[in-house]
Amino acid sequence: MKAIRTIGLLVVIAAAFAGGYVYKAVKGGAVASADKGGRKILYWVDPMHPAYKSDKPGVAPDCGMKLEPVYADGGAASRPPAEGADVSTMEVGTVQITPEKQQLIGVKYEQVETGGGSRTIRAVGKVAIDETRIGHVHTKVEGWIDKVFVDFTGKLVEKGQPLLTIYSPDMLASQRELLLAAKAKTVMQNSALPSSFDQSESLLLATRRRLELWDLSEAQIDQVLKTGEPIKNITLYSPMTGYITDRKAFPQLKIMPDTDLYTIVDLSHVWIMADVFEYESPNIRVGQTARVSLESLPGRSFNARIDFLQPQVDPMTRTLKVRLNMDNPGLMLKPDMYADVEFTVYIPSKLTVPADAVLNAGERKTVFIDRGDGYFEPRQVKTGEREGDRIQILSGLNGGERVVTSGNFLIDSESQMKAAASGMGGMAGMPGMTNEPAKPETPAKPPKAPSGKPDAKGMGDMPGMGVKKQ
Repeated sequence: MKAIRTIGLLVVIAAAFAGGYVYKAVKGGAVASADKGGRKILYWVDPMHPAYKSDKPGVAPDCGMKLEPVYADGGAASRPPAEGADVSTMEVGTVQITPEKQQLIGVKYEQVETGGGSRTIRAVGKVAIDETRIGHVHTKVEGWIDKVFVDFTGKLVEKGQPLLTIYSPDMLASQRELLLAAKAKTVMQNSALPSSFDQSESLLLATRRRLELWDLSEAQIDQVLKTGEPIKNITLYSPMTGYITDRKAFPQLKIMPDTDLYTIVDLSHVWIMADVFEYESPNIRVGQTARVSLESLPGRSFNARIDFLQPQVDPMTRTLKVRLNMDNPGLMLKPDMYADVEFTVYIPSKLTVPADAVLNAGERKTVFIDRGDGYFEPRQVKTGEREGDRIQILSGLNGGERVVTSGNFLIDSESQMKAAASGMGGMAGMPGMTNEPAKPETPAKPPKAPSGKPDAKGMGDMPGMGVKKQ
């Protein structure tokens, strides 16, 4: 009797265990084969690495992403397309990404803008000497310097101010010839031969003209004729008003006609040499005005006008030199001072997007469009000039569309994988190549053993692999 009760208890335990096992198997099979909407699930895949497949839901072991189901009806996502959107009309490589995944990869958007009107181009410049206002002091005769009146660099001189005196044997001899010619003219004035008087007058004029060409002034020549004595030391005067920037005049120094005694610069008018980046240079034109400001003069700004553009871009800085002309009131601007230059340019209306939205692969430039409900469509575009952090779009986009500006590299990677899986992307126009996601193949059923009972490894139909009875 005791043995019978023991056997009965074992049967009850075995039945309970078998029932729980069957219930778990049935419940697990339902989850693995269908979702709440009744769509049949074939398997689950890693959204970042579609090659990874699993027969049950969970997370991917490599990246921790939630596995997404693949349905028997060809769908690869649990959500329907956006309302009014036809996925078949989208470009090859269109992908759908869940909000969780978008947040994980940091997806950001911005609108395609239609811009125009005016904008400001800022550049760094430097004050430079106006090269048309530089003067050099030379003497046209050989000689020696006697006295120097301007004896240091940086001194301001006025036009006509004495600079130095020179003793020149050639100049002294020419003055004596002048006196002889004047005396001969006086003697020949009462001559019976009129031609003699004319010749003496011509000699006097020629001698006077030679002294004038040697920069002897009219007053100095008249002084020689009036006193009857040559001037031993000739005075040189400043030809212009300005600052002495270079000096080679020293007492008792022998000089030649090619000796540059002084360099004088007029700073009442200066140049501003601004460096404009080459991609902004098409907007700069001769005649445009600009605003110039200096850190050394806070609160002050000046107007300048562009009068020349250098014909060559600097190969090191990739900038174009722009020259501006401006007055220098009060001589406040000193050569080599740094300046900030602002150019106001007027541009026509055009489409622009943030430069980060364009994936540049040489001749192929791609932008991802937000089509709603997590769909991102790749769009090939043609770009124009860049303006700051935005770039012009010549074709491929429409105003008001929303483009991806951050996370587009990861979206592009998934798009290329999907394009390859759905028909090699660029061959979508060929027969059999569509924009629809590739449908997974139905797993083949395991073959049956000849006896109808597969062996322990499911390979009972292979010769020699059956289970032998012991």
